[in-house]
Amino acid sequence: MADAGERLPVRTSEDVVRVRQLVRARAVSLGFSIVDQTKIITAASEIARNTVDYGGGGELILEVVRQGARPGLKLIFQDTGPGIPNVDLALTDGYTTGGGLGLGLPGSKRLCNEFYIESRAGEGTRITLIRWK
Repeated sequence: MADAGERLPVRTSEDVVRVRQLVRARAVSLGFSIVDQTKIITAASEIARNTVDYGGGGELILEVVRQGARPGLKLIFQDTGPGIPNVDLALTDGYTTGGGLGLGLPGSKRLCNEFYIESRAGEGTRITLIRWK
């Protein structure tokens, strides 16, 4: 079960900051521990940055979800950029196309309880993160 969700543009560095602030506020309101707050905020920040840098900008849909009484945060980042040619390779530690450390996607995956990528060349990417309390 999920709420209707909040939408936030993710097109600039300022938007990445707003994503972190929104995710933090929702995690706090759900009673996430400091550790769990840090994990979901870090993952959200990384994926938001990738949405801007590699996807040409997009949006975040943030939903509060529940498994019975257990709350969680579901973050859906979507863009209409070039897509990820090889998702398996992109999820490999150390692989990078941007000159970074190549830890963004695989690191974000490790910080979440659930992590899904849908990507098509020339159509864009949709990354879903879920962190449960």
